[in-house]
Amino acid sequence: MDALIYTLMSGAERALHAQRVHANNLANIDTNGFRADLELATSEAVTRGYGYDARHMSRLEANAVSTRQGPLRETGRDLDVAIVGQGYFAVQFGEGEAYTRAGHFTLDQDGTLTLNGRPVLGDGGPIVLPEHSAVQIGEDGTISVRMPGQPDLQPIDKLKLVNPEPGAITKNATGLIVARSGEPFPADDTVRVRSGHLEGSNVSAIEELVATMNLNREFEIQMKLYRAADAMAEAGNRLVRE
Repeated sequence: MDALIYTLMSGAERALHAQRVHANNLANIDTNGFRADLELATSEAVTRGYGYDARHMSRLEANAVSTRQGPLRETGRDLDVAIVGQGYFAVQFGEGEAYTRAGHFTLDQDGTLTLNGRPVLGDGGPIVLPEHSAVQIGEDGTISVRMPGQPDLQPIDKLKLVNPEPGAITKNATGLIVARSGEPFPADDTVRVRSGHLEGSNVSAIEELVATMNLNREFEIQMKLYRAADAMAEAGNRLVRE
């Protein structure tokens, strides 16, 4: 009976954790470049030894990240960039780097290309633009500028674009994508971008709402089974006392 209670309570805990994951996804449905979280759990035997393992409990694992493409929206702004297909932009994060699909870049007072205050990384580190009258970002991430008094655009740097395997990434506390290994990913020349566009969130409101309703039903069933297990335990205690 105790094993059944452990199974039910671990299942209820998983359902509550999943509810928080789906609630966070819905809260970021309008966040550019947001990647939906996928909650993961595995089963684990409550007791080990001889005989048939009749009771199992759920064990929470680190969330996975959905890699589905979000919708692209044209903005016409030179420093708005969206990735087409799979891949991520690289930004500086502490002593290392992190990754994101958000591409609403800005320039600080020193000409450093930034994203939400974090330097955007290129081939040799943070990208710094010289004084210019025009800027263009090519589909391979090459950044070209027109210097004052110059007629032509000149390439000065290239966005670092990576394309890791889905299982190699996770999210940190700030919501940025990071490597599970802690090591930076190498640049991938096959990743393509589209200038003048932004990618929206890849969260599906319908999918999240349906998942939330299913979790509510699962939690209700687990609580009913918990009360049934408690009633059976009490009946057993009465038999022992009699």
